[in-house]
Amino acid sequence: MSTINKTEQTPPTDRKSAAREAQPHGRSGRFWIQKLISTALLLGVGLTLIAATGVAQRMGWISSGGAGPVTSGEAATQIHTCPMHPQIRQPGPGNCPICGMTLVPATAGGGADTALLSVKIEPAARRLANIKTGKVKREPIITTIETIGAVAIDESRIVTIASYIDGRIERLFADYTGIVVKKDDHLAVVYSPELYSAQVEYLESRKVLTGRPSSLEAVRNAQEKLAVNSRQKLVELGMKEEQIAELEDTGEAKSRLTIYATAGGTVTEKLALEGKYIKTGEPIYRIADLSTVWLMLELYPEDASRIRFGQRVEAVMQSLPGQVFEGRVAFIDPTVNAKDRTVGVRVEFFNEDGRLRPGDYARAKIFLPIGQKGEVYDADLAGRWISPMHPQIIRDEPGECPICKMDLVPTSHYGYSDQPVEQPESTYVPRSAVLMAGSNSVVYVETEPGRFEIRSLTLGPILKDRIIILSGLKEGEDVATAGNFLIDSQMQLAGKPSLIDPTRAIIAQKERKEPLEFEDAQVETIAGKTGEQLQKLYDAYFSIQEGLTKDKKPSEENAKNLFNVASALLEAEDLPESAREEIKVIVEKSEHLHHMKIDKARLDAFRPISHSIVKLAAQVQGESSKEPFSQMFCPMVKGGGGDWLQATDKLQNPYFGSKMQTCGDVVRQFPIVGHATKNADGEHQHSTDKE
Repeated sequence: MSTINKTEQTPPTDRKSAAREAQPHGRSGRFWIQKLISTALLLGVGLTLIAATGVAQRMGWISSGGAGPVTSGEAATQIHTCPMHPQIRQPGPGNCPICGMTLVPATAGGGADTALLSVKIEPAARRLANIKTGKVKREPIITTIETIGAVAIDESRIVTIASYIDGRIERLFADYTGIVVKKDDHLAVVYSPELYSAQVEYLESRKVLTGRPSSLEAVRNAQEKLAVNSRQKLVELGMKEEQIAELEDTGEAKSRLTIYATAGGTVTEKLALEGKYIKTGEPIYRIADLSTVWLMLELYPEDASRIRFGQRVEAVMQSLPGQVFEGRVAFIDPTVNAKDRTVGVRVEFFNEDGRLRPGDYARAKIFLPIGQKGEVYDADLAGRWISPMHPQIIRDEPGECPICKMDLVPTSHYGYSDQPVEQPESTYVPRSAVLMAGSNSVVYVETEPGRFEIRSLTLGPILKDRIIILSGLKEGEDVATAGNFLIDSQMQLAGKPSLIDPTRAIIAQKERKEPLEFEDAQVETIAGKTGEQLQKLYDAYFSIQEGLTKDKKPSEENAKNLFNVASALLEAEDLPESAREEIKVIVEKSEHLHHMKIDKARLDAFRPISHSIVKLAAQVQGESSKEPFSQMFCPMVKGGGGDWLQATDKLQNPYFGSKMQTCGDVVRQFPIVGHATKNADGEHQHSTDKE
């Protein structure tokens, strides 16, 4: 039998407990130190990884994680708005409750658009908003004022036939209204005992003179005076020279007087009947000459202020549709009707054929050929003579009006030109293109497909369907004529200049980034003392310009020299008025030039002086000038308008000095004697400012 040795086995739990009990107490501190070291190492590695990731992102080795697609949760919380109604704002996409358009993110159309003065409109939004554009045009403008009125009798051609004596009407030849009579036609017969007595008195006084005259001179003179006075009494009682001559021939007094028409026309009123007793001065007929008639119009004061005497008018009568009658403005009421706030305007028409009847209604068009600033032009009236009472009477020479016998007056008396002038062209846009709020007026120009740029405008006359633009637009540009408010709302959402506050747009537009341009002018050579002063003016300017090039502030001597020479030139009588206007600017800006710091002197004084000196060089030079002047331009000048003049073509920038002495370009040269200017490429330029 084998013997098996058995080892006593202890349960695992008991072994661990025993080991813990057997472990010496001195190892517990070392254990915890090891634990702390491990934790610190792990933390250090983590911080190192984070720092390395940041460096890698900054160097561009890896991209940040925020560029991934937006989750549905983020999209649900993004604010959306309506392009047409920006007051509609809600989290998440949807449709506008007002117009039904699809809402867009609040930054859409502006967030990615970095242009300060423009906004991008996507094609889909453009179609939904019905955005339309039109061209900026430039051409002569003839506008019209349309109104209605009524035909009336020409009051200046109405006569009243009245009795010169007391008596009784025995017969009326013109016995109904509307009858046409001629001058000297007999109208009525009046019985008058007073007239009979006056005729007898005259005949008796004549008999005394034709019989044996008195030997006494005093008596004889009294008899002669009696005869003369008796005859004059008959004239005062209405007898014509022919009737008195008949009385003298026959020697028979009559108690009945025939009354004749003093003017031809139409009997408009019959004021007496046969058998009626009348008093001296009592009217019997009223006769109107209807060969000219008036059209009475009522206009608003703002329209009436644009009309002047002699303006051409066309009218269509209610009773004669399709027939156009032409007349001219004869009178403009100097007062405004307090009841209906209108101004009466009277138009005169010729009516030789009698087709125009007083009382008829008419539609009238008043034609206004106007200029850029509202001036009125009429080639038919320039340099001519017109009747002050009847504007239809227009002559090439002075004379007498055949109607009223008044002297004709020159049309210049009413504001027309002395010489025929061509109507100038005006820049205009459709009225719907301009957005106006208070004193602000803006338009949106499509500078490229889908991109609309805000422009602040200076407006001229506002017409029925057009607005004349004085500044802010150029011919041929495309402007938004419909959907403008959508574009403006997008500008507001993007925090850009808009109709509400176009201030930044106005400032940006004033910064001219192109050189001064000139057209259609000649450089005139001025001789004598004025020519010498002109050359001194240019030399004084060049001294200041060269000093600024070397970063030297204008000295008191140079500034006063420029001021004194410019002031003296203002007294010269042989300078054009346009040149005198530029010299006034030089005087104003040079007086305190030497008191300014150099940076302020460059922009606030030297820049406007340079603009005027360049414009002056494009017009006049002194006879002693031997070299052409060069116009320079730097587009980097703060605020724009970086033009200046140099005596040579070697560019030296006075606005930046040593910092950027050669920044800029040679634009053109101005010649010595009256030739067209030349630009840097040798092409001919002319000199009319277009700034």
